[in-house]
Amino acid sequence: MAEKEIALLKKQQEKLTEKSFDLEAWKNQTTLFLQRIFGADHNIVKMIADLKYDYSSWTLRDATGNEKTDDPVKMQADEILEAAIMELENLGLPQQESSAEKAWELMEEELTGKQFKEIKAIIDSGKKNKLAKVQEVLNRLEKENLISILSRILIS
Repeated sequence: MAEKEIALLKKQQEKLTEKSFDLEAWKNQTTLFLQRIFGADHNIVKMIADLKYDYSSWTLRDATGNEKTDDPVKMQADEILEAAIMELENLGLPQQESSAEKAWELMEEELTGKQFKEIKAIIDSGKKNKLAKVQEVLNRLEKENLISILSRILIS
């Protein structure tokens, strides 16, 4: 299971109650941890990044007249972290796609079916000169295709 990750997120929950709490510093640190655990595109990461205090006149008026002791931003942050912990406890760590798998997926999107099958067959074969044969196939591709493949691999 994900004991280390859960312990890390619980520490972040504890930091919400510290007297010298700084939302932006806490968000930066928490976002780094969550990106490593769930990936940069996960909704939990985005929800933490979107946390902010609302200083509009309506919010300020409500806060002064209502005497709320609970900080709504801290409460929301705590609930988001609690959801992340529950996800880890019940579902475990998300499966991270390897770099090689991602590269193959991107290549499959950019190449024609025939080109992709040809490269895959060369890689899967037991022959010694795989590199030269793959380079030969890639050399036949148009420059735009190669640029697109390389840029998508780098961005991912």
